[in-house]
Amino acid sequence: MNGRALVVGAGVAGLAAARGLLEGGWEVEVRERLDGPPDIGGALMMWPAAMAGLDRWGLGDRVRERARRPAGGVIASPSGRALLTVGGARTDDLYLVSRSSLLATLAEGLPEGVVRWGAAVTAGEVRDAAGFDAVVGADGINSLVRRTVVPGAPAPRPLGTVAFRGAVAGPADLAVETWGRGRLFGVTPMDAGTSNWFASVRVGLLREREGPDRVELLRALYGDWHPVVARVLDALPGGGVDRRALYDLPAFGSYARGRHVLIGDAAHAMAPNLGRGACESLVDAAVLAAALTAEPSVERALDRYDRVRRPPTRRAVLASRALNGCATAVRLSASRERVMRVAGRLARPRPARTGPGLTGG
Repeated sequence: MNGRALVVGAGVAGLAAARGLLEGGWEVEVRERLDGPPDIGGALMMWPAAMAGLDRWGLGDRVRERARRPAGGVIASPSGRALLTVGGARTDDLYLVSRSSLLATLAEGLPEGVVRWGAAVTAGEVRDAAGFDAVVGADGINSLVRRTVVPGAPAPRPLGTVAFRGAVAGPADLAVETWGRGRLFGVTPMDAGTSNWFASVRVGLLREREGPDRVELLRALYGDWHPVVARVLDALPGGGVDRRALYDLPAFGSYARGRHVLIGDAAHAMAPNLGRGACESLVDAAVLAAALTAEPSVERALDRYDRVRRPPTRRAVLASRALNGCATAVRLSASRERVMRVAGRLARPRPARTGPGLTGG
């Protein structure tokens, strides 16, 4: 089957959906309210299922060229003591790529006019979808498509943490995440000359300390932590530190309503702690495109997509929320390590199986 699809949103999920649908013979129009790709930075983890989708669209090698492979992963205490170490074969098929590089790769080679930047849609346009056989909501956690077609869906719920992130000069080989009382700090590779960093703080702890200078705040919160963190703090610029409260999305039933379907953060926004957000968006796009290409009707295709993708993504939302709470716990306990290991097992998604009749996730 093929037809005409409206994709709302030109982030990772929307651009990936456009690639997959175009490959399947669909006519696609992507509408994005921003004037260009968002420049919010950061490194994204590409798990094997995400790379499989990129390979299917002929983009995997380009992403690998622009990505870094972490030599291993460590969760550490503020003193630098390793709580959990991952390395060897368990990290051989993982890649870290900057968000801007991934977006550029997904956009490269799209036919002229497929993406309409600075072209917001209205609720009426979403609801009516005149001239379109399918409408794909890829418009993020505050999705207009979700609010329009699932009016009873719950609002995003706060995680009780605030995140800071940025990049500093100098390479990193390992992915190191450090857990302390009420806060964490992570450093990962991003490219040959840059390290990606991120921090998360419980709202109550932040309320006691926060002022107008974000760099000084971070130095006050993490200044006595081990040398990997200290190197980043010393290299922080006078500005350019991104700050945002963290939310995830409660369950609201099927991701499909008639000819409307939700993917990526519009369907299952999650805490960043498992590094699964961009990966799940790419897998969503691959499964959706395969279903819309193979099934004889839009309704059957969207039902198949929902059956395949809703269970694993809901599990990822719950696991990410649990890990966010555990990693930034104010009261430390032996249960922290147990939760960490369970979440670690859940972190690696099974390979996406997108062929007819398959149900992988």
